[in-house]
Amino acid sequence: MTSPPEDSAARTASEAQARLLRAALGDRAAFEALYRSTSSALLAVCLRLMPDRAEAEDVLQDAFVAIWHKADQYDPQKASAMTWLIAIVRNKAIDRMRSGGYAFKRASIELPEELDDGEPTPAARAEAVSEAELLQTCMEALEPRRRQLIRTAFYEGTTYEELAQRTGSPVGSVKSWIRRGLLQLRACLEQ
Repeated sequence: MTSPPEDSAARTASEAQARLLRAALGDRAAFEALYRSTSSALLAVCLRLMPDRAEAEDVLQDAFVAIWHKADQYDPQKASAMTWLIAIVRNKAIDRMRSGGYAFKRASIELPEELDDGEPTPAARAEAVSEAELLQTCMEALEPRRRQLIRTAFYEGTTYEELAQRTGSPVGSVKSWIRRGLLQLRACLEQ
């Protein structure tokens, strides 16, 4: 007898969380299992920010070293395990791009429809589609300038100064547009 899709998705999320919490206690086997179950999705995040595969793989390796050292800082009350892992990988990729004079990718900043996490279930896919549709709806409700600034800042990792330079606007205005856009986005997502 198979379990319902919701149970499978919840089980996968709880397994990642349990592995991360055990890794925080120094459990190498749990860390290895965490790596095997999440590395493909996390590599996709790296490749989205930096198209050079070798560079992305190096960033992923650095990120997993940081995850091993920072696992005890993970708080399941604040974020899911995957959200926490993605944040570390994304920040490592942005740090690498900034420190190495990496030419920021200027391609489209739309997300791939789905990241392969190894075991997607129909329920997990349906939930992700629902959340993506809500996010897309809320993003479309933003004024175009705010929407583009938020997308560029998040997906390219650009600073306020870089955004101001690219748009020919004062830094203070760019900060205000982004702040107001994020507040509007949060209000929309919380409805």
